[in-house]
Amino acid sequence: MTGTIAAILIFGIPITAIITSHLQKQSTIRANIVKDQLELEKLKHQNYVIETEKMRLELEKTMLNNPKDENKFM
Repeated sequence: MTGTIAAILIFGIPITAIITSHLQKQSTIRANIVKDQLELEKLKHQNYVIETEKMRLELEKTMLNNPKDENKFM
């Protein structure tokens, strides 16, 4: 009985350390994934803003070149 308890204590500590280390690594990986996703969303938003501004400028340019057709755009 004493031998069993001793064996559990001896092997329990390293196993706990291994599991804890694994969970910490998973948490770090998840944090990196979230950072990457956040950066991707920022880039998507910047791209959307740039494209919208470009389309607005093109529309204004078209309206200045063809003032008669202004009603077609609105």
